Amino acid sequence: MGITTYVAARFFVQTITHPGTMTVQVAHDQESAEEIFKIVHRFWENLPEGMKRGALLRSRANVRQMVFPRLDSEYRVATAADVNAGRGLTIHNLHCSEVARWQRDPEEALASLRAAVPVDGEIVLESTPNGAGGVFYQEWQRAHETGYARHFFPWWYDDEYRDATGIATLRPFTPEEEELVQRVGLTDAQIAWRRTTRAQLRGLAAQEYAEDPVSCFRASGECVFELDSIDRALESQSPPTVVRDNERLMIWFEPRRERQYIIGVDPAGGGSEGDYACAEVIDRQTAMQCAELHGHYSPRELAMKLIELGRMYNEALLVVERNNHGYGVLANLRAAEYQKVFCDGSQDGWLTSAVTRPAMIENLAAILTLKPELFQSTRLLSEFRTFVRQRDGRSGGASGSHDDCVMAMAIALAGRTAVAGLK
Repeated sequence: MGITTYVAARFFVQTITHPGTMTVQVAHDQESAEEIFKIVHRFWENLPEGMKRGALLRSRANVRQMVFPRLDSEYRVATAADVNAGRGLTIHNLHCSEVARWQRDPEEALASLRAAVPVDGEIVLESTPNGAGGVFYQEWQRAHETGYARHFFPWWYDDEYRDATGIATLRPFTPEEEELVQRVGLTDAQIAWRRTTRAQLRGLAAQEYAEDPVSCFRASGECVFELDSIDRALESQSPPTVVRDNERLMIWFEPRRERQYIIGVDPAGGGSEGDYACAEVIDRQTAMQCAELHGHYSPRELAMKLIELGRMYNEALLVVERNNHGYGVLANLRAAEYQKVFCDGSQDGWLTSAVTRPAMIENLAAILTLKPELFQSTRLLSEFRTFVRQRDGRSGGASGSHDDCVMAMAIALAGRTAVAGLK
């Protein structure tokens, strides 16, 4: 759709109209870098001759660099393979292209480049999807935390994707096609093109010709959860009625006096680094997801948040995974004298082990298949999509993705089953 050209044009104008500007565009490989520089060179070539001989006279112009000494401005094009691309520079405009396809150490390369951008600089990270993992997938998922604005461009923004020859045999539409016609106004020619493309690319179509910012990230591996069920859950989900604590607490169904609730907790790593902690609130009778707490918390902070959430939901039963950092959370819960803590025999908390984990995940997968409408959180549904079977037989989040919400929900449902079995 010309996104790279658009960004290059914006940054080129800023470079030649604001003295002292450094612009850097980073491509995923050398060939792409050269193509981007051709675009930038074409901008300069088509300027009035007087400008090119005057303020915009170049002292250097090669396949990597265009320097305007009279303005003290510079335009560079680099590749992600160059780990020193931003070192020693102050970059006012940074465009990272096809980030999902950066090789070697993309996290290190991106960190080095961003460190060179001042607070008032501008950064554009752009890419087509390339699996549910990696640095671009992480950046997309964490945009609400890092302050980036997300822009999604579905394939139908490009007028070239039409097939007028296939219209005659098009009808009837499938329910999925009918929904796209109603929701985004696709024409018969666009539906015909889509049908042919999906038949040719099969599972890759959702990635190569994206329609939504969730399904376009294909899991790199065999997904544990049924993808059709995830899609049905996405269709039936409702927006949260209450959002608190900078979106770390989302509530879909507020507590009702006559209901009982269970809160499954994956304490994760705690603190500001590492994995997130997550708590999933479900209705004890129906298993409906009611609320979700998700963020970086120390064991004590998480315990206090859980007590607050538990009391809000009618003294809910807290089913806290006791592995690793869970012991600290459980100790703080006991110190605060919260009474409704799940116990396994004589020990507080739920133990996730090589024996219990497969059964927990299978139980969650079965409930998702039977009743996808129970799950409301977009974050949780996104994690379902990237929860895959690894080559060694184990299951977990694909490389670069998280599974905190999945595990918290699995713990909540396992606790619900265990409590029912004790009666």
